[in-house]
Amino acid sequence: MSTPAASPVPSPIVDEPLPLPQRWGDAELTRLTAMVRQPSLFYWKGPQTTALVEEFRRHYPLKYCHPCSSGTASLHIAVSALRLRPGDEVIVAPITDMGSVIGILFQQGVPVFADLDPRTYQLDPAAVRRAITAKTRAIMAVHLAGNACDLTALSAIAKEHSLILIEDCAQSWGAKHRGTPVGLVGDFACFSFNDFKHIACGDGGMVATNSEVYGPGLSKWGDKSYDRVTGGRDPEELAPNYRISEPQSAVATAQLTKLNAIVARRNRTGELLTSLLAGAPGVLLPVVAKGDTHSYWFYMLRLELARFRVPRADLAAALTAEGVACGAGYIPRPVYQYPVFRNHNFFGGAWPVRDAGLTKMDYRAVSCPVAEAILTDCLTLRITEAMTDAYVEKVGRAFTTVVKRLAK
Repeated sequence: MSTPAASPVPSPIVDEPLPLPQRWGDAELTRLTAMVRQPSLFYWKGPQTTALVEEFRRHYPLKYCHPCSSGTASLHIAVSALRLRPGDEVIVAPITDMGSVIGILFQQGVPVFADLDPRTYQLDPAAVRRAITAKTRAIMAVHLAGNACDLTALSAIAKEHSLILIEDCAQSWGAKHRGTPVGLVGDFACFSFNDFKHIACGDGGMVATNSEVYGPGLSKWGDKSYDRVTGGRDPEELAPNYRISEPQSAVATAQLTKLNAIVARRNRTGELLTSLLAGAPGVLLPVVAKGDTHSYWFYMLRLELARFRVPRADLAAALTAEGVACGAGYIPRPVYQYPVFRNHNFFGGAWPVRDAGLTKMDYRAVSCPVAEAILTDCLTLRITEAMTDAYVEKVGRAFTTVVKRLAK
């Protein structure tokens, strides 16, 4: 008796691998070749780091620029330059990387988490205003996923309360707010060259400012408080060593020459996805403010979970089965719910600022309902600059097919 032939397994709608770009090539190799012939690989006045600053200024014309070892370092340098007193507060987003808050804590400051806009996923200016106290010194605007914060509103709030506005641009190379590149509105611009960002040299960063108050001494906060300008090595204050190296600068310089093309392609892909997914049942698409440019480090959307017959994880699995590169959620929980925050375990099991009575902050009592909801119901779709329109159209077709099949 013959065995019936098995039914053929249907091919996924997205029937090709995720297109990946060739991120490094001749431009980087040319600079690295020149670099290995240098007599020194030290960053200060090194030809590669000098070129990096010049190339960075073509995109972000800021007077004082300090290349450093990471995006986290760039933020720590900016916070250090403020000379926080123990217990001073910095308002920050609850959906971000730990790198946004590490510098605040190491400077004995207090991260204060303000809630987000439910559709842009950026700081809600009204929530920021509610979070201001007599101890607030700064607002850190984290441009999540490549979408710009409302810098017009945040800048107005900062000026009204004499606060410093730090822009965390790690995920938002090439993004713009009302036509102005992010990083050019606040008092500090902080960028990352981490391996997973739009442009990368493995790890590296840039902190920059036009401020005549903070700019002249900016480099000391990332270089052990040494004064490279005058040659002084008798530091007056405590600062870490966050120096970049010439090999990092060589790659980062070459990468910056590709920035506009990379962002243009990612923006086109993100906008095409939005048009393809419009009208899908139970889906809330990201909102980009009028006049802004989203650079789509990734594509985040939200689900109206009550409108589906399956939980989010199953929906994400169904999308993956159709060849869509996606994830159920983003970070596991808001930063203030991480064990290090809930246990106030910042320095050897203690938090000296709180133990000394300089803050009453209890992260176990913090709640940002919108941020918590976003992390409960969001999906992230991967975007690369190598994705063609034809590939994106397959993603759109697969996505809408799955959500219609699983909707109630």
